[in-house]
Amino acid sequence: MGIKYLSRRLVSLLIVIVLVLYSTGVVRLGVMDRLEAWSYDVRLLLTMPHNIDPRVVIVDIDEASLKQVGRWPWGRDKLAQLTESLFSHYHVAAVGYDLVFAEVDTSSGLATLTQLANSKFKNDAQFQQVLNHLRPSLDYDARFAQALTLAPAVLGYYFTPYPQQLGALPKPVLTAEQTARLQLPHAAGYGANLSQLQQSAVSAGYFNMTADFDGVTRQMDMLMRYQGAAYASLSLATLQAAMGTQLQLKSMREPPFNTQRLALAADDMLIPVNTSGAAFVPYRAYPGYTYLSAIDVMAGRAPVALLENAIVLVGTTAPGLLDLRVTPVVQNYPGVEIHANLISGILDGNLRYQPSYARALDMALLLLLGLGLTLILPKLTPLRGALLSVALAGSYVAVLAWAWQSNLVLNAAPVLVLIGVLMILNMAWGYFAESLAKRQITGLFGQYVPPELVDEMSHDPSKFNMRSESKDLSILFSDVRGFTTISEGLTPQQLSDLLNEFLGAMTAVIHQHQGTIDKYMGDCIMAFWGAPLDNSHHARDAVLAGLAMQAALVTLNQRFAEKNWPQLHVGVGVNTGQVSVGNMGSTFRMAYTVMGDVVNLASRLEGITKQYDVGMVVGENTVAALPEMVFVELDSVRVKGKLHPVKIYQPLGLRSDLAKPLLTLADGFASVLAAYRAQNWDAAQAELEAMIKQAQTLDSPTGLYDIYLQRISYFRTHPPAADWDGVWVFESK
Repeated sequence: MGIKYLSRRLVSLLIVIVLVLYSTGVVRLGVMDRLEAWSYDVRLLLTMPHNIDPRVVIVDIDEASLKQVGRWPWGRDKLAQLTESLFSHYHVAAVGYDLVFAEVDTSSGLATLTQLANSKFKNDAQFQQVLNHLRPSLDYDARFAQALTLAPAVLGYYFTPYPQQLGALPKPVLTAEQTARLQLPHAAGYGANLSQLQQSAVSAGYFNMTADFDGVTRQMDMLMRYQGAAYASLSLATLQAAMGTQLQLKSMREPPFNTQRLALAADDMLIPVNTSGAAFVPYRAYPGYTYLSAIDVMAGRAPVALLENAIVLVGTTAPGLLDLRVTPVVQNYPGVEIHANLISGILDGNLRYQPSYARALDMALLLLLGLGLTLILPKLTPLRGALLSVALAGSYVAVLAWAWQSNLVLNAAPVLVLIGVLMILNMAWGYFAESLAKRQITGLFGQYVPPELVDEMSHDPSKFNMRSESKDLSILFSDVRGFTTISEGLTPQQLSDLLNEFLGAMTAVIHQHQGTIDKYMGDCIMAFWGAPLDNSHHARDAVLAGLAMQAALVTLNQRFAEKNWPQLHVGVGVNTGQVSVGNMGSTFRMAYTVMGDVVNLASRLEGITKQYDVGMVVGENTVAALPEMVFVELDSVRVKGKLHPVKIYQPLGLRSDLAKPLLTLADGFASVLAAYRAQNWDAAQAELEAMIKQAQTLDSPTGLYDIYLQRISYFRTHPPAADWDGVWVFESK
């Protein structure tokens, strides 16, 4: 290994080692996980079927059905009617309910009539006779149970991670001994159906769905373990009921090496699963199935040809019933269609799976390509190095495509990222020198960050640049209230001196808390935390800086009083979230700054501090990042420029630093908000008046309480609408 390329090759080897460790699972890299998920989604979207599968039909409890029948849950008499129609009129092969029926249906009033028959009308023979005649028609659970016996019906239920035993479970599909070689997810409890209903149904299947790390549903657990035994998912149980099959474990061979793996088998249908019993969902383009409104099926208006001999899943797409999932296909995907996709995939035999040798293949390719490129690329010109890398990447993409068509899911990201990163590293190495970067770092960031941070950054300048990137940061805006009026009473020199002294004091506070000054806009200061130097506690530093600015202003105002300068009052807004940060502007002028909705909201929060007579307002994301601090929820507001309401908070400080009476006031205002949003004006006013008295004894400001008393007084004479959500709307910035 020539000394000329030593540094470059050492860096390349480090990249190879990191990716090998990632492929073995020793280290986790979030960006790699996201890239792998993206590559899987791309392959799926490019190859998924775009036709409707007539073998599976979804009976949809949709908005039209809810409008005609009534809000959910329906009486079991309506479900009995639906089930009888499916079996007796439409002659479907089987019905799977993506629903659970855990509670007794009392909507018919039978329980009340029975109570009267046993008490007030105990000796009334006519009442007893009429009730006995009506009892069968009023026992809705019995009617539904009777309908479930007409043909194969499968009920839904769910498992829980906490101990719970609600309803009756179906029989397990496999014993603990049969699934000993699978590491199935364990459940601690369940929520299942009434025993009466479960005994009438053929079986039941759980409808739990576990999303991947990014919230997207790509796989479904086909089996789950409870008390040793294994239970089937709704899709698997429904297919078994329709086909009349029994489940067992078999070995299957994986191309191209003929390695063996375990698979579930139902007659001649193989269901490849991973070691935890999960299978990839073979999505079709949405919608991939015929949707029939439940009300049309109940009324017999749906075409018989669409349902006859079909496997039917009963579920809902109504947004209010919250069975919508995020999938690679669409963001709001009906959960019931995920079960339908799995049934189709099993019938077609096209469930994809990751072969048992996938990890070993990744490691072999990473080591082979990584070592080879580490040795070869430094010796090639940038053009030849790029051509070689593109050729290797293209060859591997072809392998991925062949594997996908063979129902094999190979990892794409590790190998392609390795090739791409090594190519870019070797092409860019000659353009960046460490010594030049060290000299430039102060020029780049010296005007934005404190000197001590510049020193820290200069130790590894390659980590820092001004290119725009998306990062999680905390943004602070501060502004002097009534500054226009203040400036009118000062000479130009006095105004300049006052502003310089004020900005200097506030900047010192921000620098003490590791903040980056973005810009000064007259009397307004904009700062942020978390860039250019990463800061895992940026939200804490930003909030503490805002509180420290308020405290520093007290001392500053004392000095101003000695000079006969006006007193200043500052509003501070802080918000946290993903923003774009980097060098932005034009060829004439560039600035290292931040942009995005999070920044805009931080500015709005500063602007409404005066509306609540508080010195500082922070957003929800900031509060969520700081459990160690105490905040008072001020309101739920819709600021100008935002469609959705946001909750706003006033920070009080670290919980460990606050006196108990102040904590009591904070807790008390939470009760005020609850009463206020419930339109319980009397309770809210009584609590506010009590808090004002308590605040006065603590010499604590009461402006916020007075504002809410004024609102309550207004709402007493101008009541809000019945659907009022408690949100206060600001029309100005």
